[in-house]
Amino acid sequence: MFQDVHVMIFIGFGFLMTFLKKYGLSAVSLNMLLSALSIQWSILISGFLHPHCQDPTVEWGECPESRPWIDINIISLLSADFATAAVLISFGVVLGTTNPAQLAVMAFIEIVLFNVNEYIGRSYLNAVDAGDTIFVHMFGAYFGLAASRVLYNKKASDNDKAGPSHISDLFSMIGTVFLWMFWPSFNAGAAATGDAQMRAVINTYLSLCACVLTSFATSAFFSPSRKFSMEHIQNATLAGGVAVGATADMYMTPVGAAIIGSCAGILSTWGFSSLSPFLADKLKVLDTCGVNNLHGMPSILGGLLSIVLAGIATRDQYDQFNGDKHDSLHEIFPALAEDGTRTAGWQAGMQAAAMGVTLIFAVVGGIVTGFIMRVVGAVTANKDNRENRVGSKFAMSYSDLYDDNGYFHVEEEESA
Repeated sequence: MFQDVHVMIFIGFGFLMTFLKKYGLSAVSLNMLLSALSIQWSILISGFLHPHCQDPTVEWGECPESRPWIDINIISLLSADFATAAVLISFGVVLGTTNPAQLAVMAFIEIVLFNVNEYIGRSYLNAVDAGDTIFVHMFGAYFGLAASRVLYNKKASDNDKAGPSHISDLFSMIGTVFLWMFWPSFNAGAAATGDAQMRAVINTYLSLCACVLTSFATSAFFSPSRKFSMEHIQNATLAGGVAVGATADMYMTPVGAAIIGSCAGILSTWGFSSLSPFLADKLKVLDTCGVNNLHGMPSILGGLLSIVLAGIATRDQYDQFNGDKHDSLHEIFPALAEDGTRTAGWQAGMQAAAMGVTLIFAVVGGIVTGFIMRVVGAVTANKDNRENRVGSKFAMSYSDLYDDNGYFHVEEEESA
């Protein structure tokens, strides 16, 4: 499943963001740059938070050595990909309005905050989040949105290049299809091997299928001409994978998975149709890729569902065929096995606490990072266009916003 997630990071996210008609080269290339940077940085940060003994079979607390080691294995590489996904989600919010230096600074800071937040959520709060709905999607979305609020400039929102073309929409659909195909692996990759992982794959797959149907239907419903919008099809069809992530390995029945996906598709499509213009005009939050609609709101929905499903979890649900054993229940909720006094209600409370802590880390961290990015923008502004740039917060001239020519050599198109 590691390779499936890897494809999602480099091809899925990269091509999904090629929908801007003049920013395709930048979207794919900067996606690759940020991914390579974030993977390496996350391996280090995660290693600092999870030290290992030189002998991997010995727990760090019982290690006779005082020098910690960073254990690099398939799990740590997969975790680095998950952390990178959070950075790429934030990248989608500020796509086309920030320079590479600003994005690198954002990645460095976000990876640190992401790992600290996940460490608190999993190690101290014992929150369960197999598909990283809370720790990746919610964190990445609201971190990026908070930073975008600090970086807001009306001239960027009014730029005529901040839109798609027929060809760019086609390339973006490549990213959509890759993400859609491999999303079950993303949600099941960190799940416990066995029935939990099987449930994660099945629930995610059914949720995605249902999400596609409601996304198409809702897209036509919101269109005066009753036609489909490519913006909705490229993004909202994936919302089912986000919403079901936190509960993917939990017991919800196939019908429950389909209902979650259906609701996520409707919610996401409505967001693109009605909420995005409101955020830009009233709240001054410029969201280039509609990250709030694909990752933000569906992650809130998924987090709330994790509270409900954790709160009603019982042995009869998870271990009805295991005799006197509690294997299935405890592999999904391991904290319940550590202390016999902990109940399903306690686990539900921890899910809620993890959501609250994640939102605090994301919003506060995003605001602080946004101000730092403004400073970086002033220092790294293109000197040739310093007098014409939109502002220090963008470090780019108005003509270079949403344009590959800002930081790439672009070959001239041959005339027919």
